Amino acid sequence: MELQQMRYVIAVAEMNSFTRAAQRCLVVQSALSHQIARLEKELGARLFERTSRRVRLTPAGAAFLPAARQCLDAAERVAAEVAAAVGEVRGRLAVGLIPTVAAVDIPAALREFHQRHPKARISLSVGASDELAEQVRQGDIEVAFLGIPVTARPRGVMARKLAEERLVAVVSPDHPLADETSVDLRRLSSEVFVDLPAKTAGRAQSDLAFTAAGLTREVAFEVTNADYLARLVGAGLGVALLPPTYAEGLAGMTTIEVTDAPARAEYVVWGRESRAPAANAFLELLGIEEE
Repeated sequence: MELQQMRYVIAVAEMNSFTRAAQRCLVVQSALSHQIARLEKELGARLFERTSRRVRLTPAGAAFLPAARQCLDAAERVAAEVAAAVGEVRGRLAVGLIPTVAAVDIPAALREFHQRHPKARISLSVGASDELAEQVRQGDIEVAFLGIPVTARPRGVMARKLAEERLVAVVSPDHPLADETSVDLRRLSSEVFVDLPAKTAGRAQSDLAFTAAGLTREVAFEVTNADYLARLVGAGLGVALLPPTYAEGLAGMTTIEVTDAPARAEYVVWGRESRAPAANAFLELLGIEEE
């Protein structure tokens, strides 16, 4: 059983096509098919069901796939560790972040990391804080940047607080509140809101603040994407509470100080288990020493 055969199986499973898998792997289809057939013979089981219309995993193939991914990850980790031992950082750096991260200039940090370690592969994913923290716990990503209520702390991961900031109200220029220099939560409670989905960390900081003040509010629009959230606010559909550093970059918006605004904390988090060389190098670049 060879690592390349495992790569071919994974490619076919992800592409649902031998032809597209061969194109992705930069080999002719006959060579890819031959290698998978050799592997199936060695295993004594077919990994794929092939018809004229589709390719899908057999039960044996479904059992093979996660183990193959683990083997490839382990092989890549071995190569990265050996390279690190001679002073070279290789392997994967998978970073997750919330759209409104502001404590770190992520593009600038990744640019510097790439300049220092050009042989490392970088992947970047954007999501909600709770989802990103879980991905770090599961080992799917190495480092993540989160925004959570100041009363909370990331669990099951190593964490370093980067900053705290009080949210501001954001409205369209023609909104009735646009001429106000400041408002409080009681005044805002009568407005219609655009916000992130309920029970997410980004939503919780605002919900907790209104509840603590004995107030309720109407969230008429729930949006999973912060950029699109801002577009709805710009269209005059409601008010949003956003971090000031993020709000400053929104064109055509009006920001208003909230005197009793909720605050959020930004964290960088990483896994509790031993980290890959690329993750160690990235954290070192951020000024976070190995713990």
